[in-house]
Amino acid sequence: MSSTAALEIEGLRKSFGKNLVLDGIDLSVGEHEVTCLIGASGSGKSTLLRCVNLLEPVDAGRIVVAGEEITRRGVDVNRVRRRIGIVFQAFNLFPHMSVLENVTLAPRLALRKGRGETEEQARALLGRFGLSDKVEAYPDHLSGGQQQRVAIVRALAMQPRLMLLDEVTSALDPELVAEVLDVIGELAAGGMTMVIATHEMGFARDIATRVCFLDDGVILEQGSPEQMFGSPREPRTQQFLQRIVSAHRL
Repeated sequence: MSSTAALEIEGLRKSFGKNLVLDGIDLSVGEHEVTCLIGASGSGKSTLLRCVNLLEPVDAGRIVVAGEEITRRGVDVNRVRRRIGIVFQAFNLFPHMSVLENVTLAPRLALRKGRGETEEQARALLGRFGLSDKVEAYPDHLSGGQQQRVAIVRALAMQPRLMLLDEVTSALDPELVAEVLDVIGELAAGGMTMVIATHEMGFARDIATRVCFLDDGVILEQGSPEQMFGSPREPRTQQFLQRIVSAHRL
């Protein structure tokens, strides 16, 4: 394994009952790299992210984050998750809490930080992503794009070493997608290590260091955005991307 990798996955297998969802995943993500996972729905992208955050127990294989094997027996799951931020397509904000309360809750409870410190950091993050005027607002009063930006800020408030983003624009109206993608682009420019499952092919081409095409639970092909979108080698990858082009999504 590479000593410089932020994330290493070896031989990862995951089944739900008799349904084999991940079948021997090998993946290495370097520090400050952005890896985009593409593929049809049901190919295993979301399950892979959930395994990395230990939301799903793995059946076989190893996951190593910053040199520590997090799939070993007896690992402190809560401690691991403090270093790995994850954002889903559903915003999962607490509706009875203001934006500020949503963002500061985890740092106060999990990191034992004081209210003053967490609120100062939260306000700085919210301001960075254009949400200064929404600090006291409740989720129901925000647009979908604003709610998703708050969800990203909430994950960032834990100061993670690795961010996992699972189809974070899928639940948004088309006109709101750009504002969320801009936030992710800024994180990438700032050096955040990210693994992103996405159907936004143009975005993946522009932001990714590496693109992985998942098909039927395996990484069928991976490479640079230029190679993957310009001259994919595998017939299945070619077929998938041709359908994307035909649908005017690339």
